[in-house]
Amino acid sequence: MSIPTQTEYIVVGAGSAGAVVAARLAERGREVVLLEAGPEKKDKFTAIPAAFSKLFKSDLDWNYQTAAQPGLGGRSIFFPRGKVLGGSSSMNAMMWVRGFAADYDAWAQAAGDEWGYASVLEYFKRIEAVEGSNDPDHGRSGPLHVSKQRSPREYTKMFLQAVEKAGYRREPANTASPEGFTETMVNQHRGARWSTSEAYLDPARSRKNLTIVTGALARKVVLDGTRAVGVEVSHGGRTQTIRASREVILSGGAINSPQLLMLSGIGAADQLSPLGLGVVVDAPEVGANLSDHLVSMFGYRVPSGTLADAEKPLQLINYLARRRGMLTSNVAEAYGFFRSRDDLELPDLEMIYAPAPFYDEGIGEPDGHGLVAGPILVAPKSRGTVTLTSADPTAKVLVDPKYLSDPDGADRAAMLQGLRVAHTILHTEPMRSVIGDMARPRRAASTLDETVAIALEQNSHTLYHPTGTCRMGSDERSVVAPDLTVRGVTGLRVADASVMPTIVRGHTHAPSVVIGERAADLITE
Repeated sequence: MSIPTQTEYIVVGAGSAGAVVAARLAERGREVVLLEAGPEKKDKFTAIPAAFSKLFKSDLDWNYQTAAQPGLGGRSIFFPRGKVLGGSSSMNAMMWVRGFAADYDAWAQAAGDEWGYASVLEYFKRIEAVEGSNDPDHGRSGPLHVSKQRSPREYTKMFLQAVEKAGYRREPANTASPEGFTETMVNQHRGARWSTSEAYLDPARSRKNLTIVTGALARKVVLDGTRAVGVEVSHGGRTQTIRASREVILSGGAINSPQLLMLSGIGAADQLSPLGLGVVVDAPEVGANLSDHLVSMFGYRVPSGTLADAEKPLQLINYLARRRGMLTSNVAEAYGFFRSRDDLELPDLEMIYAPAPFYDEGIGEPDGHGLVAGPILVAPKSRGTVTLTSADPTAKVLVDPKYLSDPDGADRAAMLQGLRVAHTILHTEPMRSVIGDMARPRRAASTLDETVAIALEQNSHTLYHPTGTCRMGSDERSVVAPDLTVRGVTGLRVADASVMPTIVRGHTHAPSVVIGERAADLITE
């Protein structure tokens, strides 16, 4: 298809936020071109919930690797990001986990009351269609389905029983201040994935004022002085410029949005100049403040009944005929929040559980049935960076999360304690009676302290939640202002997880959709 050369608004990136921005602007009568570097959603694994890891390292994945992480034994961590309509919401584990009211009130301290929980809650209610909930703070008729799991494993029920016997409480999902464990609510509709592509783009496709262009790699924002006037894009083997009469909105996520700003001359001058990039705005915090959720897991062998059987013919038949069975699983079927220390005001850890041999960053080959559980560091103190390696827009940036690098060692101490808690729960009945040998880490030590240290070093990886690299704030050093406009440039905004002033204790898809909705309101106001 040919790309329009002129439009009112250009949105770059069709992910958790960008799909929302584009659809809402078109709904309100604006002329929009939405650019997505990846393809349409034709791969069957984008629809089948349990198959999401099949998309790792595929053509639908940006497929990053981090810099070597000294805190994790010098390992480079696999860092997948969705490269398809729906972005990472088309390849994530479909967990709808909002986070804490306090997380959004911290945003308000950084960027004003309209980003606080009271305001954000109204967006959640607009977005959600929560199955079976009577909570007045949950949405009922929004475009994004939040569903109960259709066929959770028996091992998940047993895990939650062990949680209670270990002294932790059960509670409903997505309260304002979670303090316990729950079965995961998922972004599914009738047993299939429900990403922002299905929720927002599909209903908007018939609008003549919305043009969706896939296979379109944005190379840079075109600037006239300090005004954004368009985007240079590679598509169909040629490079061209699309002009925007009103605004350009970057929604490439916490990795690609700072990359595009830097390629456009907006970033730290001492990093851009050596690459031969002209400096339009010296903005040192572009690509800084990278914050991510680190997860580490124990894996145990069990005799049968896990998602290791999900690919068997009977499971496929059950899924295709009834949208039931193992293939409807989001893999991470339960989770809960807890504290690494009793003196903390709010939980700093989340426990994640999967009745599946989800080993080796999800890209290993399991050898039989297994299940995993372990802590997620949801309030990390460590901060990393995203930096250019080249002025070539096709070159990958360097992602360096700097896991466990905080000078006080608080992140490492919290994760070690979280692994101890995971070990306790997995060795509490009824789980204790069903688990067999430890599968991960591959080598257990003679003491629990040594074993958790090995697990932290060898089995930790990203939970796929990078944020903060185009930080929003009221201060002059922030990359974007509270209205998401890029400081020092007119006609340019960023709307995605990169603008989060601080990472939420929940999962980042939910607040990213909020950011997309809020951005559309800010633009059309």
